[in-house]
Amino acid sequence: MALFLLVAFTIYTSVHLLAIWGCYPLLRGHGMLPLLAGLWALSMVLAPLAARLLDNVGHELVARGVAWAAYCWMGFVFYVFCFSAVLALWQLGIKITGLFVLTEPWSIYGFQTALGIVLLSLAISTYGLYEARNLRVEAVNIRTDRLPVGMESLKIVQISDLHLGLLRREEALGQVISRIEQLKPDLLLATGDTVDAQISHLAQLTALWQQIQPPLGKYAVTGNHEVYAGLPQSLDFLSASGFKVLRNTSVDVVPGISLAGIDDPARSRVPVDESEVLRTLPTEGLRIFLKHRPRVLDHSLGLFDLQLSGHSHRGQMIPFNLLTGLEFPQQDGFYSLKKGSFLYTSRGTGTWGPPMRVGSPPEITLITFERGDEQ
Repeated sequence: MALFLLVAFTIYTSVHLLAIWGCYPLLRGHGMLPLLAGLWALSMVLAPLAARLLDNVGHELVARGVAWAAYCWMGFVFYVFCFSAVLALWQLGIKITGLFVLTEPWSIYGFQTALGIVLLSLAISTYGLYEARNLRVEAVNIRTDRLPVGMESLKIVQISDLHLGLLRREEALGQVISRIEQLKPDLLLATGDTVDAQISHLAQLTALWQQIQPPLGKYAVTGNHEVYAGLPQSLDFLSASGFKVLRNTSVDVVPGISLAGIDDPARSRVPVDESEVLRTLPTEGLRIFLKHRPRVLDHSLGLFDLQLSGHSHRGQMIPFNLLTGLEFPQQDGFYSLKKGSFLYTSRGTGTWGPPMRVGSPPEITLITFERGDEQ
């Protein structure tokens, strides 16, 4: 943990240093302003840790205020950093060009550019706050001949990456519950990261979850944040909320509809052999596999009909999706796999870190299986 904090602190401090460089033309020549900006940056680097410590000692209200300021700032400074990085590359380019030409190339480092960076970053991060609340329903229709006899259709709602905790509480969950109620699913599935790191005040949220009672039940798997939050507490919360947690096991929801789910491998020294779990599923009927991370293993293909995953948030804030796409190429939407299997990866229903989304709106997924020849 100490090493993780040191690395995180170093990276986040470096982000602020480049952001300050990009905005420095706005600060120079204004007395104490550069020093004050530096002190503010240092306080914001430490603020997430301060919010966690305040919450741990019982100062929940203050902790939430500090967390909102810290993570909104994190989203804003991320975009200042991105634009400053582009500016730095431009300036480096003109320095290199200046070694080979007699006339000095055009430099754009100055007051107007710095002002543009700040205003554009502010506009994008403000929009990000709006988009994070713009919850969408993504509908997926699948024709299959694997539904049980007498069942013509099956409606499943998938939620993922809600990250309930210090920032996301009753208001955020209430919006999700309301949309799920409107969809009237037969089955509700949660594919991990339902909770976040701070879950000491989530008992009141279980009553909201209990409002949803689909005919075929509610099932969940763990994500990495259930582990970070404390696995026993996370499991207790999910159980009190009415979810049956599938931990490296399978279950027949009804004859002809089966689920399998595995734990997320966060901090696990011995990864689960998911194919062993999947082989416990009946060969007949509909087989749905819950796995937090959207990673498909070749030896599991053909052992499930549909894998449901989340985790990557599709980057949550562009251009971060370019990085998450390197690790998880199948990070958003419906994918046809080999041997008759399919994958659906949710962009996520909540937010992590900055309470913002840019280019990756939150989603609830409505998956409808209908009887018919497979497409």
